[in-house]
Amino acid sequence: MAVPSIVKLMYRNVKVNVDPGTLIILIGLPAMYLVFFGFGFGAQIEAAGGASPASYLTFLTPGIMSFQAVMAGTVGGSMLWADRRWGMLAQILVGPFTRLQYLLGIMFTSLLFGIAGAFVMLVGAFLIIGSLHVTLLGAMTAFGVIAIGSIFFGSLMLLISGLVKSNNAYNSIQILVIFVVNFASTVFYSFSSALPLPLQVLFEINPLTYVANAARGGFEGALPAASAWQVPLLVIETIVVLALATRVYVRSEISFV
Repeated sequence: MAVPSIVKLMYRNVKVNVDPGTLIILIGLPAMYLVFFGFGFGAQIEAAGGASPASYLTFLTPGIMSFQAVMAGTVGGSMLWADRRWGMLAQILVGPFTRLQYLLGIMFTSLLFGIAGAFVMLVGAFLIIGSLHVTLLGAMTAFGVIAIGSIFFGSLMLLISGLVKSNNAYNSIQILVIFVVNFASTVFYSFSSALPLPLQVLFEINPLTYVANAARGGFEGALPAASAWQVPLLVIETIVVLALATRVYVRSEISFV
């Protein structure tokens, strides 16, 4: 039986991105957040008379799982930029692959990395904490919203990659996006009205906040009230950004060479 073209492209994309250097970024960075921030902030909370570090680690786990959606999104954008820069996209399209198949291969790869990375973080948290109380429905909710987030951030990075022709510019924008959406979200801490107004706005419009809130709600057994509008908004934003990314990608140059 012939292997579908999209599956072949996904296999190629995964193979390219499982080198040690890439895995350190995709898995190692979130894992370090989980360990260092989990124990570091957890110890500070306990010292201030709060809950134990294990309680904060339980709070942090779905947030770090959600952050994998951002890291997975960088895979698609980086691959498109590199393939155009080194002429690989032109070679792929010469073969039995279409532009649409290449695009779908990238998006499904981002989705796969997002889900796989979140699962690795979940296992890592279980090994660190010793136990995690999450229902099957809660886990499905968390992984479902992370899947949507992976498509959103994959589309966003693809859009940036399609517009930028400088490697330095692309890397700078990607790093900026990663750190802004990560720290201006509820990945590490809850939203507070005591935050300065500009930060409150960033928190409230940040799609990663929507992902983290819904994933954490899944772990806690009940979605927060905000998720009633945040998750549908995330779906709409994902569709819009994916449409924009597709439009830019179709019109972009096949190669910079």
